[in-house]
Amino acid sequence: MKLNRKTKSSNEISTSSLPDIIFMLLIFFMVTTVMREFEGLDVVLPRAKNIEKLESKRHTSYIWSTKDGLVSVDDKLVNMSDLGEVMYVKISRDPKLTVSLKADENSLMETLTDIHSQLKKAQALKLNYSSMSQINN
Repeated sequence: MKLNRKTKSSNEISTSSLPDIIFMLLIFFMVTTVMREFEGLDVVLPRAKNIEKLESKRHTSYIWSTKDGLVSVDDKLVNMSDLGEVMYVKISRDPKLTVSLKADENSLMETLTDIHSQLKKAQALKLNYSSMSQINN
């Protein structure tokens, strides 16, 4: 007598629980993953070493710079090439002279750098910086 097996084993994998397994893995990785925050670039802002009131307005010379690149020294317009000579004469007359550089907030950095280099040439090393939103002409 020949016996037949009624139950056949299949070689297929059951996929009914596959979505459950995928979602469990997804939730696991979402919970355990640590997101790193971008900290950005380190910016070192300049700080004042000390704050002092100017001794007197008598020993102060004011340089104004506008957003258009105009430069004036004590209310007189000056060419950038002549700035060093003008400041050298002022400092030779008054060695205690403090230069106060007032610049419009929209001034070009190129203009301020040129002013600074001209002041270096004139040995005007005692310098005060300030920024103004508007300069009245």
